[in-house]
Amino acid sequence: MRTRLLPLLIVLMAAVLLALGVPLAVSMAASEQQRVVVDRIDDTARFAALAQFVTEGPGGSRRTGTDERWETLRSELDSYYDVYGIRAGVFYRNGSAMANAPGDWFVPPSGEVREAFDEALLSRRSHDPQQAWPWQHSRLVVASPVIRDGDVIAVVVTDSPTGPLRLRILHGWLLIGAGEIAAMLLAVGAALRLTGWVLRPVRVLDATTHDIATGRLKSRVAAAGGPPELRRLAHSFNEMADHVEEVLEQQRAFVADASHQLRNPLSALLLRIELLALELPEDNEEIASVRTEGKRLAHVLDDLLDLALAEHAEADLSLTDIGALAEERLAAWTPAAEAQGVRLTGDCPATTGWADPITLSSALDAVIDNAVKFTPEGGAVEVSVSFEGDTSRVVVTDTGPGLTEEELARVGDRFWRSGRHQNVKGSGLGLSITRALLEAGGGSIAYGPHEPQGLRVTVSVPRFRA
Repeated sequence: MRTRLLPLLIVLMAAVLLALGVPLAVSMAASEQQRVVVDRIDDTARFAALAQFVTEGPGGSRRTGTDERWETLRSELDSYYDVYGIRAGVFYRNGSAMANAPGDWFVPPSGEVREAFDEALLSRRSHDPQQAWPWQHSRLVVASPVIRDGDVIAVVVTDSPTGPLRLRILHGWLLIGAGEIAAMLLAVGAALRLTGWVLRPVRVLDATTHDIATGRLKSRVAAAGGPPELRRLAHSFNEMADHVEEVLEQQRAFVADASHQLRNPLSALLLRIELLALELPEDNEEIASVRTEGKRLAHVLDDLLDLALAEHAEADLSLTDIGALAEERLAAWTPAAEAQGVRLTGDCPATTGWADPITLSSALDAVIDNAVKFTPEGGAVEVSVSFEGDTSRVVVTDTGPGLTEEELARVGDRFWRSGRHQNVKGSGLGLSITRALLEAGGGSIAYGPHEPQGLRVTVSVPRFRA
């Protein structure tokens, strides 16, 4: 969940920072340029004041002889160009130069300088130049009219390079970018702490739920921080787990007590049946049927007690040689298989796993017993041991009638038996007991078809301790 929530928060924070940073960068660039434009306007206004009373000859040409005002204007323009590197000039209405620096700079017939010159002839300052950006090589042109007696007699034009301006803008942007990165890092740190604070109770709850789902009913949600709603949820979950454990404990106790209490009356009943049988003929079919059903009922009660104990027992896990244990059970069942005309073979290499040896032996006994029981004479049962990843497996396959898909979905349920096998001895609890014992130790049992015919049962235990 954190990997999904954290990117969302980061994207939202990045969007907010960009929404604030981009307008700030644009505003900063515009402010820097406006400051330069104001400086140029002040400069053109000063040159216009100097040029306002420069004498001129007929046709707008300067009079011959010495004109102190003109000399002052020319000197100021030369100094301005030498110090700042900005081209500047005062030009008559016809475009001829009153004074200019450098001396070879004139108003071109077209272009930005010409547009500013023509606009100033209309008795107003030229409009602000377009915004200069760090990646653009442009110049900044400002023109102001020189007015005398209400008439425009000349125009002051400055043509500035934008290199220093663009460098200042870039420097300002770098500062803004550094601030954005710092703010983003702080925001990511805050998001990490926030998501950790919010999701820590969820992770604890998820782990506890998994523990309970895998049979560790004593697990509870430990006290953790987080929002009040999640703390209340953890408390409610613990109350629910306590109630569920109590109900299951009552159910197990009821099954165990009922099985135990019924055995005594059943034993007495069977004894009376035996006494009654002494007074009946030896080949009486009814009394034989009653004996069989009584013994079957006693077997069911024993299995119910075993199931109740299995569901309540805690596994005593140890590092076990699965191959050696399977080989031992294979040898124990070989005589029974041969008596029934079934070939029992195995491939049991040394493979270790964490299991309760007694539990695993009982599980293999139940599985091999079923395989031999349901395999017809002349068939084969094979036991193989292997491992894959973190799991060790014992696979038992047979060539019996197998189970349909519907039956495979129900095999292992309590008291369930296939309709085709009702005449085979059993209570329908053996595989349920096996599953309960295996799950208590972190193992499992699975069923599937065996090609071309038969059933495949896989008993799995962990290779490494959890």
